[in-house]
Amino acid sequence: MAEKEVLLTPEGLQKLEEELEHLKGVKRREVAERIKLAISYGDISENSEYEDAKNEQAFVEGRIMTLEKMLRNARIIHEADVNTDLVSIGSTVALRDVEFDEDVEYTIVGSAEADPASNKISNESPVGRSLLGQAVGSTVEVTVPAGTIRFQILSIKR
Repeated sequence: MAEKEVLLTPEGLQKLEEELEHLKGVKRREVAERIKLAISYGDISENSEYEDAKNEQAFVEGRIMTLEKMLRNARIIHEADVNTDLVSIGSTVALRDVEFDEDVEYTIVGSAEADPASNKISNESPVGRSLLGQAVGSTVEVTVPAGTIRFQILSIKR
């Protein structure tokens, strides 16, 4: 099975590379020290510090593998590649919620760097998916658990 392409902005790529570097350079050493310290307490068969450290080690190694795979399959979306005629990955879209007459702005990113708290939504999310390929002035309907939301696209920028 082919590995899934990971769409990233240059900022998203840098963030993942920094996390990988931190995990490999700092976190691995910290966890190894915790394991070493826990072993020094003696019998490891009933040693909760040792178990916790081994679990953290497994998590860190799993995250390292995930990040390496994501970076291996990364396709970078540069600002120059972003079309301002239609919504695409990398677009920043100003929207008006038709029902509540409220404006919101989202940047459409790949799922690896989605951060709804920072108004970065995934192209795979219901809102992101419905906006892709739409032009300024279009109204889109998004089905969400609470019902249907209608957004009018006010502007598209890089």
